[in-house]
Amino acid sequence: MTGMCNLTPTLALVSAVLLGGLALPDPGKAQPAGKAQPGNLAGSWSGGGVVSFASGSRERARCRAHYSRRSSTTYAMSATCATASGRAAQTASLRSVGANSYQGSFYNSEYNISGTIYVVVRGNSQSVQLSSSAGSASLQLSR
Repeated sequence: MTGMCNLTPTLALVSAVLLGGLALPDPGKAQPAGKAQPGNLAGSWSGGGVVSFASGSRERARCRAHYSRRSSTTYAMSATCATASGRAAQTASLRSVGANSYQGSFYNSEYNISGTIYVVVRGNSQSVQLSSSAGSASLQLSR
């Protein structure tokens, strides 16, 4: 149980990383009907990376996130991430801060953990950085 308590805040952080799935349309790439457009954040993203805990320990993480468009510049996200030590779910909100970058906040109600998230999108992939008092995470997600 003690190990789970230390990991849980970071797992929440990792899940928030999934928020970063925001992307802008690429006018040069046509997609078949019914297939998600690269610029449409709405939908599901998955991937993984490394979570670094405030204690100094590190773990690999796998995450899945689902995004819903709220306005022309904002998205809501729900995500679940897992490490060898456990699983955590959280929600987040993101806003556009540049042509292909997004910033926002995440929250895990089960463990009362919140923090910031920064995402850079390149086509159908994204780099996500999360930060909170419990630790940080660096993730790569794709469609």
